Amino acid sequence: MELNSYIDHTNLKKDAKAEDIIKLCDEAVKYHFASVCVYPYYVKACADYLKGTNVEVCTVIGFPNGASTTNTKVYEAIDAIDNGATEIDMVINICALKNQDYDYIKKEIAEIRDAIAGKTLKVIIEESLLTDEEIIKMTEICNETFVNFIKTSTGFDKHGATLHAVELMNKYKNDVLEIKAAGGIRTVEDAEKFINAGATRIGTSNGVDLMVVDESVHEHECHCCED
Repeated sequence: MELNSYIDHTNLKKDAKAEDIIKLCDEAVKYHFASVCVYPYYVKACADYLKGTNVEVCTVIGFPNGASTTNTKVYEAIDAIDNGATEIDMVINICALKNQDYDYIKKEIAEIRDAIAGKTLKVIIEESLLTDEEIIKMTEICNETFVNFIKTSTGFDKHGATLHAVELMNKYKNDVLEIKAAGGIRTVEDAEKFINAGATRIGTSNGVDLMVVDESVHEHECHCCED
């Protein structure tokens, strides 16, 4: 398993400085991570800095609460794409889900999907606030709206990703929909558990630590083989 290819290398700290984001980009290039995930403010800087690399630029929309209007989210998404983002992680309107206003959610997702014209769309459902039935419903809505990913969490609420939620998503998703697990994934063992449960992306701010541990394990395994 090439763990690096699963990782969205993330810095969504409220006080992140430009130098922190450059460091994030350098690390993503060094370890061949799937993407960097940053606030919209830093998208253009990342897109410029990472030009010519294989690292995608991901940003967050309606983050972290999801309660802004659809028009606001659509504008945010278009602006991010114009600035060089290639992947959009958008938070659903959780209030609408609690009100069982499924048509609103579907319409919002579809409008953002269409607005970003083929770029990768990940739908954050904030699983810590949802029942199993709501997680299943959101998986079905993501199937129906043909988005690229359903994502567990923002990492800014009660808790991050759980294996239970990923297993539920994996059970009810179609063959096209992928799963991003994010929030609280800090060890190689945790990352591998989520991948084995069905996740194809891992959102984490601990990507470098995971790679250092992963590399040391592989080196140890190689030395054992030599002995």
